Amino acid sequence: MAGLRRSFLSTAAAAPSPDLALSNARTDETIASEIELASTRAERRRGLLGRDGLGVASALIIAPCCAVHTVGMRFAIDVIFVDRGGRVIRTASSVPPWRMAIAPRAYAAIEMAAGSVASRGVNVGDALVVARRL
Repeated sequence: MAGLRRSFLSTAAAAPSPDLALSNARTDETIASEIELASTRAERRRGLLGRDGLGVASALIIAPCCAVHTVGMRFAIDVIFVDRGGRVIRTASSVPPWRMAIAPRAYAAIEMAAGSVASRGVNVGDALVVARRL
């Protein structure tokens, strides 16, 4: 948790809550209104395995993380890789089951439903923010 406190996830580390949302500072739009944080080894290892899908308003933030796999998953996902400050350094769209997505310099990976990156206009260089929902 100490590492989370020095990152764009400091709000989530200070008070994990279902009332948190992920937004894009450039567009001031909410990217995900339901976020789940996977910060322990067990949570990161489990990820989205065993699920049948991910809601369009949902995101799983895995930190620290610079690579994800979809081995054993039942659906495709979009992945946003961000640095410690929340700046998008790479996106991977519609990653199908049994594939990998990697961004060696990433601090965290944000997994979302396939099509989310394009529909929300997330671009490399955007700054993402975790904050309490209003």
